[in-house]
Amino acid sequence: MMMKQINWFERTFDFSYEQNIFPSLRERLEGTPILLKNKVATIPAKNLTIRRENTWSIQENIGHLIDLEPLWQGRLDDILNGEEKLRAVDLKNIKTNLARHNDKNIAHLMKDFLSIRSITMSKLNALTEEEVYKTALHPRLLTPMRTMDLFLFVAEHDDHHLARITKINNLLLANTSR
Repeated sequence: MMMKQINWFERTFDFSYEQNIFPSLRERLEGTPILLKNKVATIPAKNLTIRRENTWSIQENIGHLIDLEPLWQGRLDDILNGEEKLRAVDLKNIKTNLARHNDKNIAHLMKDFLSIRSITMSKLNALTEEEVYKTALHPRLLTPMRTMDLFLFVAEHDDHHLARITKINNLLLANTSR
């Protein structure tokens, strides 16, 4: 029996902690491409582009992570530049829906994600502790978000899509074993 995963936009977040968890977050974020690579290596190639229950395929989930990385980088810039509010995201995910990630080679998608995440990691590794605690308002959650909170949000988003990929593959495998 598979557990139902909460929809991303139904998630709530608590950023009230004071401890500096940023070093652990950097590890999580740096590990996502490795986890993704290991996960994809175990998935039959034919399962990568199949859509289930009118949701994105595995490749589309990976492409979505690539598509959002510039947003995370931009929001970091917003915080560091002292902006009052973080830039908004396209809540309809038009970029991902139009990107045709299923037509792309999985090896290229994986390389693209590693490349763009490496840029993010370079920016994160250069931050001072003071910058980790700088804030801006999140436009959808309407709560102040420190740099540390933003990247907890990003790590949770990564994990959300890793879990989606697992669920999609498990559903596809279950259907083929019948």
